[in-house]
Amino acid sequence: MSNTVIMTKDAQAREQACAIRRKVFIEEQHVPEELEWDEYDTHADTTHVLLTDEQGFAIATARFRPYDDGLLKIERVAVLVSQRGTGAGKMMMEAIEVAARKAGYNGMKLSAQLQARKFYEQLGYQAFGQVYLDAGIEHTDMIKKIAAE
Repeated sequence: MSNTVIMTKDAQAREQACAIRRKVFIEEQHVPEELEWDEYDTHADTTHVLLTDEQGFAIATARFRPYDDGLLKIERVAVLVSQRGTGAGKMMMEAIEVAARKAGYNGMKLSAQLQARKFYEQLGYQAFGQVYLDAGIEHTDMIKKIAAE
């Protein structure tokens, strides 16, 4: 058994995603709890993504939703510290791109922490606009154009 990407709107998967986000964003990066949770966590258009390891444990997460101009908005990308550098994040992001192409989106947009910018650039994303603070952490907007399948 290998790593598996799960994309769902299921409440149980959302709970697993939120547990990873709590560890990464709230505990590790000290994002205030009231800034981490928002209406998109339970919105009908939001899909939660989990990457599970060989034993079935959730090790990474993201969420995505429809955005403006045929774009898919990717948010809350988080990989457990023990799994960083293993390819887990890349595997999850590539699976989201496949889903976006199949659904007919023409691009994907995200707000990247500056320390993760190179990771996204290696996946084909391009930064645009000014650097800004979100929850006290420097971010930049990034986009990747894709062709629908």
